Amino acid sequence: MADPTTTVTTVTADTAAGAAAPAVAPKTVDAGKWANRRVGIRVLIYMVATHAFAGFVILLFELGNRNK
Repeated sequence: MADPTTTVTTVTADTAAGAAAPAVAPKTVDAGKWANRRVGIRVLIYMVATHAFAGFVILLFELGNRNK
């Protein structure tokens, strides 16, 4: 889905012929260090949750092994 704030430039006959087209950078709503920070926090949460689940599974195997 396209971002509604993104500016799109099109190539016309004038710009293809060599006329200077304005350099327009696309505007983004979510970019920069805030986005990187949110990704880092999400990765940290996923890592902690994965390790907690793996620890729980290992605990189940250890408790099941004691009843032999």
